[in-house]
Amino acid sequence: MAPSIPTPILLLVLSSALTVGQISLLPELFPNLPIRRRFFAFAGVVSSLLAIYNLFIYPPFFSPFRKFPGPKNAMPIFGHTFASFERPAGQSFLRFMNEIPNDGIIRLQGLMNRDWLLLTDPASLSEVLVHKAYDYEKPSFIRQFLRIVLGDGLIVVEGDEHKFQRKHASPAFSFRHIKDLYPLFWSKALEMKDCVAAESKGGNEIVEINQWANKATLDIIGVAAFGRDFHSLTTSDNELAKNYEEILEPTANKAAFFTAHLFLPRWVIARLPWNLNKSLKRTTGVIKRCTAQLIQDKKALMKDQSENHVDILSILLKSNDFGDDMLGQQLLTFLAAGHETTSSAFTWVMYLLASHPTIQARLRAEIHTKLPSLSSASDPTFDLASTLESLPLLNAVCLETLRLYPTVPVSLRVANKDTSIGTHFVPKGTRAYVVPWAINRAEKYWGPNATEFIPERWIDEKTGRANNTGGAVSNYNILTFLHGPRSCIGKDFAKAELKCLVAVFCGAFEIEMADPDEVPIPYGALTVKPKNGMRLRLKAVSGW
Repeated sequence: MAPSIPTPILLLVLSSALTVGQISLLPELFPNLPIRRRFFAFAGVVSSLLAIYNLFIYPPFFSPFRKFPGPKNAMPIFGHTFASFERPAGQSFLRFMNEIPNDGIIRLQGLMNRDWLLLTDPASLSEVLVHKAYDYEKPSFIRQFLRIVLGDGLIVVEGDEHKFQRKHASPAFSFRHIKDLYPLFWSKALEMKDCVAAESKGGNEIVEINQWANKATLDIIGVAAFGRDFHSLTTSDNELAKNYEEILEPTANKAAFFTAHLFLPRWVIARLPWNLNKSLKRTTGVIKRCTAQLIQDKKALMKDQSENHVDILSILLKSNDFGDDMLGQQLLTFLAAGHETTSSAFTWVMYLLASHPTIQARLRAEIHTKLPSLSSASDPTFDLASTLESLPLLNAVCLETLRLYPTVPVSLRVANKDTSIGTHFVPKGTRAYVVPWAINRAEKYWGPNATEFIPERWIDEKTGRANNTGGAVSNYNILTFLHGPRSCIGKDFAKAELKCLVAVFCGAFEIEMADPDEVPIPYGALTVKPKNGMRLRLKAVSGW
């Protein structure tokens, strides 16, 4: 089987070989032409031949995926590249899955007719995510972009380094530890509720809820990860929080900056006269300095105090598995992944409840039945975790929202060596798309109402209790947190935090869209959030 040709290396080798061969064997040709010009002339010829081969010969005649089904509307040269840039991210992939009969893999055409694979069934997904997880890694352009802010933390590293970090960070996210954090989640949800109530003035003022969710979840991850309250809900003076919010604020300039990493190496972008390079260097420098100081402060605090420290940093310090530099990079990762994702999920829950008032009313009744007052849940003797876990509709609403609006809608993997998916050979460099947005909404797995908000999917009809499948036959039918060794380490943390936020807000407010006719547009470069924010009208519920 003829392999796909690695163009840059082959171009150099063939051009050099032809130049040397011509000089040695046919010296009478081009006697007055300098060697450098001969090399570039041969390079031009070889480039043209390679382009013809890669564009018109390899894909239909030699590609190991040539018999796989795929969409027919590929653009010349660009193929289906633009499907990766559309918003909502993953929408075209969903259409391909619903419309193209396949056995688990759909073949797409990338730039210059490169083979891309869209994984569509549990067998192919389990191969890439679980059984051969370390054969498929995040593309270098995504990793080099993330490394700017996160360093070499759990999200960025690959191979043995990832195995080490995952193994030694996992105890901080055990169920036992997360159960201890429920009171923290609840207290911050109450604080956000009070701030929003003051801004809404009894429902007379419209509230943009996403910005409040960002502040609350940033405070939560500050206390849960660092043992430090940033007080983002009430002030804007914290240096770390302020700089992190500046980095994460979505702008067209930042979207262009991310896109540039698709085509140019990091060292080239860093040397461009781009103001964002300077601002990122400044903000990331401040963040890393603040993180390093927090680690030193925590070490000193743990020496001087005998109290039980339950934050993630304390647990990692006690394990003695990480040096200060690696600790800092882990905390940067948890800071980014631990607040932006949950704030987006909470914002979409608010939208769905506002759009489904009957479900909202039922959920409020369920919450009030088990939690007759906010103060009762704040009692230290009250088992808040078990109570919230026992509320079937609360869990169902959260899980259904996470299904419809996965925080990261598209995930990309690249084969780092010749490997396989089942019995199919996969050459090194092949892209494989894992698309939660498409899998979570595929009619094949979720039925004709796959795109509808139906929390009852997650409630067992016979027992009335919550289930963890949504009625799907495989856990690979929902990919919000992925699966395997690269799955989200903080998924239980995020679910617990989300349940606390939703319980407080649905219990305390009647939620309506500021504009009943508005349909929010899912947007964002890496995570899914409403393009223009989420404007709500909130009316306080009396007696709770």
